[in-house]
Amino acid sequence: MAAGRPEILVLQRDDHRGQAVVAFGVDDVAYLRSEAGTQALHEVAALRLSDATLVADIESARRHFGERAAVLVETTVLRRRAAAKLSHPDDWLFTDEALQQATAEPVAVHRARRLAGMRVHDATCSVGSELAALRDSAALAVGSDVDPVRLAMARHNVADVTLCRADALLPVSRGTVVLLDPARRRGGRRRFDPRDYTPPLDELLQVYGGRDHVVKCAPGIDFDAVSRLGFIGEIAVTSLAGSVREACLWSPGLATSGVTRRATMLDTGEEITDADPDSTVVAPAGRWLVDPDGAVVRAGLVRHYAARHGLWQLDPDIAYLSGDRLPDGVRGFEVLDELGYSERRLRQALSARDVKAVEILVRGVDIDPDALRARLRLRGSQHASVVIARIGSGAASRATAYICRPSR
Repeated sequence: MAAGRPEILVLQRDDHRGQAVVAFGVDDVAYLRSEAGTQALHEVAALRLSDATLVADIESARRHFGERAAVLVETTVLRRRAAAKLSHPDDWLFTDEALQQATAEPVAVHRARRLAGMRVHDATCSVGSELAALRDSAALAVGSDVDPVRLAMARHNVADVTLCRADALLPVSRGTVVLLDPARRRGGRRRFDPRDYTPPLDELLQVYGGRDHVVKCAPGIDFDAVSRLGFIGEIAVTSLAGSVREACLWSPGLATSGVTRRATMLDTGEEITDADPDSTVVAPAGRWLVDPDGAVVRAGLVRHYAARHGLWQLDPDIAYLSGDRLPDGVRGFEVLDELGYSERRLRQALSARDVKAVEILVRGVDIDPDALRARLRLRGSQHASVVIARIGSGAASRATAYICRPSR
């Protein structure tokens, strides 16, 4: 073993829990990596493969490439879809489920920066999306996966990274931080119980409990359930393009001192933790309403966010905040009118303002925004936003509607 490199052992284990059925075999991957396959992919990439042309395009591919047409078309379609996650996916290989689970490049790069200078073993590397970011930041990056097809694809996608086939529940490296991304889908369906992940989260935490580890989880994971599984450390929730992408578990040795929850908003570069001040007040609406980023809400850091930006809460149990100025780069809603909510009163108020199109946001009330919008039957010429929230508690609570002008 070369000096400075982690010790890698190759182990395999039958997985009686079952693996997702994939359209590719190892021989398909070998063909796609070959000169003939590369040329064929170049030709298929010229096809539109739109809803209108799909049948004809597939038939054309079959005439030219016979039984290989299916994997060629599938790879081309997946590469086009991958553009939403990767900046340069044109020469990558994927399975459908691997692409669904692949980390968006900005999220992977953010995590890799936090692991900069460390020796990292991605023990569920799949097709290599995390490794592509790690190899540029980590002191050393290695990968393994139990799925031979995904591993063969990773050998193509990140050809300069050391890879081996191994089961994540049987550790095969020493002296590394272990990165884990257990599968949260089976047959295209999401699994919400972390014990139903593949591998199960409780088993992963038990196996790697004595080592520095990072575990990528579903954004909606139950934090209390994670604690009951024995996890202690930091839970970091990350958002990108206005959407919460993941909750990531950082073991105590990698967590920031005094931090157990973190919200990272990659769109603005802002981070909030539970070590930040959280002193804020509850008060009526001011000039602006702010709906905090989903990562802030999911991480339970609404008060911390409010304290940082000089905002206050409309209600202690509702995430909407208010203030006299907007935080930089944040979309807000300028309050034009406030009324006790009823459909009739809201319709009258919007009609009086000559509103035609309305964006409706709700919190703490059982209202379907799309259904309400249709029932309002507005015929004006202006645009507006309506924020509906339940203010107060118990018998004193009431649904309140705020008619607003969005900042953008």
